[in-house]
Amino acid sequence: MDLLQFTTAALIVESLWETTKMFWQNGKFSYDKLGAVLFGELVAIGAGIDFMAAVNLPIKIPYLGMILTGILISRGSNFMHDILGNMNNIHQKNKVR
Repeated sequence: MDLLQFTTAALIVESLWETTKMFWQNGKFSYDKLGAVLFGELVAIGAGIDFMAAVNLPIKIPYLGMILTGILISRGSNFMHDILGNMNNIHQKNKVR
């Protein structure tokens, strides 16, 4: 496993935790967050988008990569832009010159 894979795994865990916390805001259930996650799952699974496969992070459980991708994209384009930017920076720093 390389640095990019470790970073990706850490970002996924952080995203899962932060997304889970958003379901309960001010002591109330957030239907908005549920809707975002459901749409994220629909798009990721429906289109077969697997972010983990794209960064060569092997997932042994079928469909888990797409499910995790759905949660990631449910956070929105700014979140994904930041993740991709950070991963690109790591990749560029580790590139053999």
